Amino acid sequence: MSDTPKVATVPRRTPRPFRSNPRPAVVRQSQRGWRFTPWLFLLVPLALLVTFTYIPVANMFWYSTTDWNGISKVKHSVGLDNYVEFFTRPELFRVFWVSAYYLAASVIQLALALYFATLLSFKTRLKNTFKGILYFPSLINGVAVSFIFLFFFQPGGTLDSVIGLFGVSQDSMPQWLGNPDIINFSLAGTSIWRYMGLNFVLFLGAIQSIPAGIYEAAELDGAGKWAQFRYIIAPGIKPIIGLSFILAISGSLAVFEIPFIMTDGANGSTTFVIQTIKTAFESNKVGLASAMAVVLLAIILIVTWVQRRLVPEEEVNLT
Repeated sequence: MSDTPKVATVPRRTPRPFRSNPRPAVVRQSQRGWRFTPWLFLLVPLALLVTFTYIPVANMFWYSTTDWNGISKVKHSVGLDNYVEFFTRPELFRVFWVSAYYLAASVIQLALALYFATLLSFKTRLKNTFKGILYFPSLINGVAVSFIFLFFFQPGGTLDSVIGLFGVSQDSMPQWLGNPDIINFSLAGTSIWRYMGLNFVLFLGAIQSIPAGIYEAAELDGAGKWAQFRYIIAPGIKPIIGLSFILAISGSLAVFEIPFIMTDGANGSTTFVIQTIKTAFESNKVGLASAMAVVLLAIILIVTWVQRRLVPEEEVNLT
């Protein structure tokens, strides 16, 4: 026998075939599926938006090219005749001037809301009480507000009684809702009281979102309240101011609730929307009323576009 020692042999392992990592494919599939997830959440809101907004607007455009009276089953196409009639009848287009009163009231309303929001964003005694007082009118239904001010402006009502305390006789009191020269001032004043609370809350929330450290640094640099408003608050809430301004313009052009309930458009208080409704349901000219609504929509879109061009939104780069 040989004395050569035996060496233990280790069996070789058969190399496994190379397999690519399947995980990237799974990740790619999950990412591809994630792209469609937001659209699934938006499906129902988009369906409601198309059904109750875009389709009615398309029907309004179609009605504006017909002579439909709102009752008959037959609608004859008249092309652009309704638009020609609207622009050639001054009594239909003149009611736009009534919106100027509400536009001026909207500017006053925004200025007051911004003033009170700025004032109550700093340390003020009883500021929570004042916040509730200013916001309370926006919680009241528009019909209730109209009836409140209907009694407020009536002869011998609340306003006349308060003025009488200063020695003014009742005979010299003006007809707040009967005089065509002052009726729109009264109605526009009502809209200021009605909608100032909503803009006040928007401005207050935007101001309070500004970090408090910025104010502290400004005070250390000797900046007063006006300087803080001019260089910190106003630039910081610029998008909210722009949004409120757009809503104010569109709202002043589409005023309906307050003048319709309080005066029914009498004594020169007819707004464009009231005139449109009367054209559609009293004169039975739905086609012409639809053309008027299209013109109003176009004016609002143009004003919004001009405002966006003059005061563009600042883009925020998150990268």
